[in-house]
Order: sequence, then C-alpha cells, then structure tokens
Amino acid sequence: MKNFIQEGKTLTFTAPYQVVSGDGLLVGSIFGVAANDAANAAEVEAVTEGVFSLKKTSAQAWTVGALIYWDNTNKECTTTVGSNKLIGTAAAAAVNPSGTGLVRLNGAFIS
Repeated sequence: MKNFIQEGKTLTFTAPYQVVSGDGLLVGSIFGVAANDAANAAEVEAVTEGVFSLKKTSAQAWTVGALIYWDNTNKECTTTVGSNKLIGTAAAAAVNPSGTGLVRLNGAFIS
C-alpha cells in the first residue's frame, strides 16, 4: 500500500500539560501513555495500545472488564462516566482503596 504511514501504536503529540513517562494524557479525543517526560507544549511520544498500570481514583473498586474513563481534571482513571473519556477496560480487579489499576487501552476514543 502506498498510502500506509504507520501502525499508530505510538504517536507524537504536543503535550497538553507537563507529563512524566508513564503518565496518561489526553490530546483531543486520543488517550495515550507518555513514553518520555515532557513539559507543557513540548513534544511527547504517547503509546495508545496495550496494558498499563495507571493512576486511578483511590476510592473505587474495579472488576475485570469494567469500562475505564480518563478524568482529565484529576489526571487519573475512573469508572465514573460523566464528562470523562472512555479509554479502555480494567485488565485486572483493583481494590478500594488503591492508587493504581491495570488498564487495557482501547486505542481509540469511542464515547
């Protein structure tokens, strides 16, 4: 195919805020995990597919397969829908309280 560019598992963005490698970031409707540290408005590589241990709302328990959303205000994963963006599913159960959870990214924004 002459029009194929890349697989798209890792994309280069302008960081919407300061991030540290391993932090989640939302750029428009695309969610990814920072592959490198970046200052606000600096270039950052973000991985959009895979399973990651990410910050979560501590006071939530997750079940395997639960829909996981990105709370861009608090920069953490949550099961609360509201205005949050769907980013994937829980890849493992997470207890309440806990600061991180395993998330399988869906690779695209769908809600």
